[in-house]
Amino acid sequence: MILIDPPAWPAWNRVWSHLVSDESHDELHAFAKAAGIPARGFDRDHYDVPSDRYDDLVAAGAVPVSSRELVARITAAGLRHRKSHRNGQQPPTV
Repeated sequence: MILIDPPAWPAWNRVWSHLVSDESHDELHAFAKAAGIPARGFDRDHYDVPSDRYDDLVAAGAVPVSSRELVARITAAGLRHRKSHRNGQQPPTV
């Protein structure tokens, strides 16, 4: 399933949403291509999409979910790719 969170992430004078799949990156890339989202918008496990595309993507079949649910779903599916750190290690968990 393709999921999208609400536009809430400010950057470059815009507000952005995240577009993900909870099934596969192949499904995500196919949806993004069909929706005209440029490949440069892909970042590890999601596409960054500007707020002005949100309604179009929902109309095309993306399911609106909270940011928390979006992360939980891609983590449960094994599709979450966290940023690597300078030394290649994840920070310790507390």
